[in-house]
This record gives sequence, C-alpha cells and structure tokens, in this order.
Amino acid sequence: KMSNWRELFPTKLTFIIFLLYMSLFIGQGIFVTASQESNNSYSYNTVTVVLLTEILKLIVSACLYCRENSLRSLLHDVHKDRQVLALYMVPAFLYCLYNNLAFVNLATFDPTTYYLLLQLRVVVTGVLFQIIFKKYLSRRQWISLLLLTIGCMLKQVDLNSFYSDANDDSEAAALQAGVETATVAAKAVAKNMTGFDFSISAVFILAQTIFSCLAGVYNEYLLKDKGADVNIFVQNVFMYLDSIVCNAVILLLRGELLDAFSARNLGSIMRFSVIIIIVNNAAIGIVTSFFLKYMNSILKTFASALELLFTAVLCYFLFAIPIYMNTALAIAVVSYAIYLYTQSPVVNLGKVRPLAQLSEATVNPKDREDKRKLLDDQTGDTDLEMD
Repeated sequence: KMSNWRELFPTKLTFIIFLLYMSLFIGQGIFVTASQESNNSYSYNTVTVVLLTEILKLIVSACLYCRENSLRSLLHDVHKDRQVLALYMVPAFLYCLYNNLAFVNLATFDPTTYYLLLQLRVVVTGVLFQIIFKKYLSRRQWISLLLLTIGCMLKQVDLNSFYSDANDDSEAAALQAGVETATVAAKAVAKNMTGFDFSISAVFILAQTIFSCLAGVYNEYLLKDKGADVNIFVQNVFMYLDSIVCNAVILLLRGELLDAFSARNLGSIMRFSVIIIIVNNAAIGIVTSFFLKYMNSILKTFASALELLFTAVLCYFLFAIPIYMNTALAIAVVSYAIYLYTQSPVVNLGKVRPLAQLSEATVNPKDREDKRKLLDDQTGDTDLEMD
C-alpha cells in the first residue's frame, strides 16, 4: 500500500498539488453558480471573464519565472522555443472552448450533475493516453475507469420510480404526488438535476467532455515530451498567450471585442462574486500545469471524480440542491472506482523528474539534469535516479 501511495504521489509536494487541484475545481462550480441571476443567466460577459482569467494567468506565470530569471531571459526563451509556442495553440484552443462551455453548462446543470457528467471523459482519456504515450493500461486500471463511467451513468437513472406505489389511489397519496410533482417541475426549470435530456445541453456537455480529454492528454504530452526541456512557467506563458488569442477571436466573431471592455461590461465584472471566479480559475490553470507535468492525466480524472463528494455536500447546504438516491449511489460507485485505481495507479513521468520543492520548477530542466549527472559522477551513487 505504501508503494502504491508512492507511485501516486512521488513527493509531498505532488500530494499538495493534488489537494489544491480538487479544492480549486470544487470552488469553480460553486462560485460560477453563485454568480448567476435568478433565471440562471449571467449579468456579465462570460467570454470576457475567461479572457481576463487568461491574462491573469499570463501575468502570474511571467512573475513566477522572473523570480529566478530576468525578463530578457523570458523573452529569449519564448523566441528560442517558438516552435513549442505554436504547438500550444492546439490545447489552448481546446481549453478556450472548454472554459467557455463551463459557463454555459453550469447555467443548465447543477454543479453535482455537471461534475458527474464530465466524468464520462475518463474512458476517452484512457484511450488517448494509450495512443499518445504508448503506455497500455492494465485490466484493473480499465475496470476502475469503467466503474467510474458506470457511476456517472447512474446519475441519470430515476431510482425513485422503483419505490412508487402504483396501487395507492387514496386522496392523500394523490395530493402528496401532486405536491412532489410541482416541486420537481419547479426545480427542473431552475436546473437540470437528472443528467442527459437529449437536447442541445447534452451536446454541449459531450463537447466539453471531448475538449477536456483532448486538451489534457495533449498538454501532458507537450509538458513531458516535446516541451520537457522548457521551463514550466515558460510553457504556461505559451499556453496563456495562445489562449488570449483564441478568446479574442471568439469575441471578434461575436462582434463583442470592443464592447467587451466597455465601462458597462467591466463594471458588471468588477464585483467580488465575479472577481473570485477569475482568481480561482487562474489558479486552476497554473496548478493543472504542475499536475500534468509531475503526475498524469489519468490521475487528474480521478481527482475530478473526488470533487463530487464535496460538491454534492456543499451544494446541499449552500443552494439547497437535494442529494437523491441515484446521486448517492453514483458517488458510491465512483468512490469505489477511485479506491480500485489506487491499488494499481498509472505512472507516467516521461522525461520529467519528481518535484520535491517548488523552487525546482524555476530551474531550467537541462541545468537540473546536468547537476544531477555531476553529482552522480562525484558520488558514484546511482540510486538518485528514479524510474
């Protein structure tokens, strides 16, 4: 068990990144839901919010890089690795679509249902992971992924119908049924809490799921393979520069590029309920890059599944969103799938060494490797190398 834990989290810092990732994503669903109007719409331009989030990510990443390096060095690295910058346009475009669809889908689904449906991405991620990294999953790993998918599908099964008494025709039962029907109908208008309803909302959630899978696995590929020799903060700068371009293009196509930054629109954004979304989502982006570089996209899907437990409880207390039997059962199956996965986790470090201290991330990967080899030559101790 200790060996499995070490494989999941090679260092204490990776475990902290795991917890941060979960906490920030839980906050995303709750903060976005809390910022909605009574009719589930938004009083602010959501694309502008995504664009401002990318700008904040860019500023933070540049500042973190410049703690140990100069601005001239950053500009030099951006120019030197411009081919990697071009490659980042693919995940940047996919994340752009994903981030904007998050606002659309959270206006349709309650946060718990939203996160459950997004877990359908785990099998797709598993297939893409095998294709891109050529690391084939074991039977136990596939069983855990399939159980995770089944748990998500249980969310749309109406278990209450199995307990209904069709032979009870008393007046009290009829009145009670009428009250319950009215209550459910009112909630259905407010939020979709039953899963797929074969409408445009199902198309949007499926699209967001696919974009998430493609972006996550391809981003991990760039972090660990093509861009493994590039400083992680420089890689983040690449990602966020491309993301800013993508979101600006969306605003331009919608004819809102100039109006998006008008005093009226900016005034609607400069509220605590919206600023906290920008800050939280910016933190998500930066933490995700560390997650994918020093762990992997398979573990990332399980971290997302764990968010369900906390999201369901928090939404019950904050928004009075009930936890139905199918939701509880779905969460139970997802939790068991996570436990099963921890018995045989995927390990995919690629060309990257485990991160023990945050300061190591600011060091050029080539320089760190040269120092490691020099130390090995001096001591003759090859145990420092970690597979």
